[in-house]
Amino acid sequence: MNFKKNVHFSENLPRLIFGATAALTILSLISIFLFLLISGVGAFKEIGIKEFFLGTNWNPTSFHTPSWGIFSLIAGTLIISILALFIALPFGLSIAIYLSEIASPKMREMLKPLIEMIASIPSVVLGLLGLLFLAPLIAKIFHLSNGLNALTASILVAIAALPTIASICEDTLSSVSLRFREASLALGTTKWTTIKKVVIPAAGSGLVAAIMLGLGRIIGETMIVLMVAGNSRAFPHSFLDPVRPMTANIAIEIKEVVVGSLHWQGLFAIGLTLFLITFVINLLADILVHRRHSYEN
Repeated sequence: MNFKKNVHFSENLPRLIFGATAALTILSLISIFLFLLISGVGAFKEIGIKEFFLGTNWNPTSFHTPSWGIFSLIAGTLIISILALFIALPFGLSIAIYLSEIASPKMREMLKPLIEMIASIPSVVLGLLGLLFLAPLIAKIFHLSNGLNALTASILVAIAALPTIASICEDTLSSVSLRFREASLALGTTKWTTIKKVVIPAAGSGLVAAIMLGLGRIIGETMIVLMVAGNSRAFPHSFLDPVRPMTANIAIEIKEVVVGSLHWQGLFAIGLTLFLITFVINLLADILVHRRHSYEN
């Protein structure tokens, strides 16, 4: 009897451990959301949702009339995110297609870890390289006083997000059934036509999920944009303007505010906004991944 109990316990132990881990993960996520909500909801009440999101001037420390609009911060975030995605996506997808469809197994085993190693480069190192080399180059090309602007930040953030996009896209393309490729080639199509007309459409939802996960990585970047985006709270009118994204604004100002003040609550309201944006992006990506799995089944 004791032997049966021990066997039963040993069989259930891994299930209990994994279940507890999953529950702890979910509890942590809920706790973060509740903390941000409790800390930031006061800002919405005091400032007003319309003024908070649509106001173009963020200057909480003004001695005359403090202003709390984050629209310029949102615009800076969007410019960097969209531009970085447009830069990273062609390179990431091209790398994924090469690794999945063209490279030999030996070449794939050598290149994929090297690409994924880019993700291990600290953001502060990329930011430093941007300050020393890329920003002066951008200033010289576009005849600017300095190269600290949205374009410089976008290029560096794209480099940081490239391994995520390339790696997930490659995994998605590799998971497309071999019979699709064989059926297409048996009909007399070329390899490139098979990739374009068969493999990529079959992996469509997975590729979109990879892009959205890369976008989440881009939006959440802090150190790079803090160092090279230009740190301007003015509303940007082009990608050559200096900007201050929401992540950089939190990092710059959180150390200067009084805990519990309206300024402090406003920063947590920005954090809550970022949390919800990235949560929705990751949720949609997860839905697309499940949709792809259903399609494969």
